[in-house]
Amino acid sequence: MNLPPHLPPQGWATTPAGAALLQALEAVAGDTRLVGGAVRDALLGLDGADIDLATRFPPDEVMKRVRAAGLKAVPTGIAHGTVTVVGEGLVAEVTTLRRDVQSFGRHAEVAFTDDWREDAARRDFTVNALYARLPDGAIDDYWGGLADLSARRVRFIGDPLQRIAEDHLRILRFFRFSARFAANIDADGLAACTARANDLMALSRERIAMELRLLLALPDPVATLALMLEAGIFRPVLPELDPARLPVLVRTIAAEAAAGVTPAWERRLA
Repeated sequence: MNLPPHLPPQGWATTPAGAALLQALEAVAGDTRLVGGAVRDALLGLDGADIDLATRFPPDEVMKRVRAAGLKAVPTGIAHGTVTVVGEGLVAEVTTLRRDVQSFGRHAEVAFTDDWREDAARRDFTVNALYARLPDGAIDDYWGGLADLSARRVRFIGDPLQRIAEDHLRILRFFRFSARFAANIDADGLAACTARANDLMALSRERIAMELRLLLALPDPVATLALMLEAGIFRPVLPELDPARLPVLVRTIAAEAAAGVTPAWERRLA
């Protein structure tokens, strides 16, 4: 798959609020860049990803600059460096570059940094660790995310076992992103998720339910669900999921397509 060499123009960036935010955080100088799903999806020609910005400025400086630009700054995750910026037609999350000091399975103690590669290293998958400089759209890729995105491959950054130990939710995210983007499942990622499936027991039921809903709402999650059931991924937390029911799901998805209805996770789960 051929990807564009630069990020396509972002409509929000040319609105008064978007332009004011980028100017306040000196995006032209490269001090603030678009990151994560917004970059990944835009390169694939998809819409709808949230606006996430990474910045070298510490959180208190972000809030000061944003408010001076006439925008609202909400300290939604200030301890971890995240400020939500609200303006007319704009909601964006701005997070100071970070590195993990300690990880606790779902929560981490972080320290702020000005090193882009360090910030990229703490992210989950290579395709989610792409940064775009605005307004020109030049891409910064520290872990081979562009090659993986082009090959439709979802791959952990670094050692998959270690990344899952840092955040157990990454098991479910690996399969969800693979179902959405990947041509084939990454063997190393699959092996690590299988080995650490019991880690899911440490997650809240709300987190597990959210990931399952998102997976079931994808256009065709059957192959991924079948692989997860075969590998025993759900066994520690949802042993009642029965692989024998997958043909019913296949028929349900076919019926949805024939009727022209939007996929509904509730229908598919039932």
